[in-house]
Amino acid sequence: METEDCRVREVLDKVGDKWSVSVIGVLGRETRRFSEVKRAIPGISQRMLTVTLRALERDGLVTRTVYATVPPRVDYALTALGLTLLDSAWPLMNWALDHVGEIDKARDAYDRQRPEVPPQQP
Repeated sequence: METEDCRVREVLDKVGDKWSVSVIGVLGRETRRFSEVKRAIPGISQRMLTVTLRALERDGLVTRTVYATVPPRVDYALTALGLTLLDSAWPLMNWALDHVGEIDKARDAYDRQRPEVPPQQP
């Protein structure tokens, strides 16, 4: 059981990281080019997007299709397994969108009450 717990934690760490969730959300149910994914995720570097897409591809969540054109065209899409993750992630992403204002207010109130403690970055 301990080994299974470790594996579950490993998977959750991978698919729940900041960039993976964003990529899964951006890909949604449509195929996108690398540049489209990058434009849709503010703050992600080209290198981090490449690393994230490779990891998601390795885990069987994303497919990468290369077209022999000039310049080369590369498309990314969710696999059937990736779509099941999307279905699970949408409620969490929607919850975050619905409550981000409340969380910001709570953080501001907390920081005002404890000015000596610098805020922690997630």
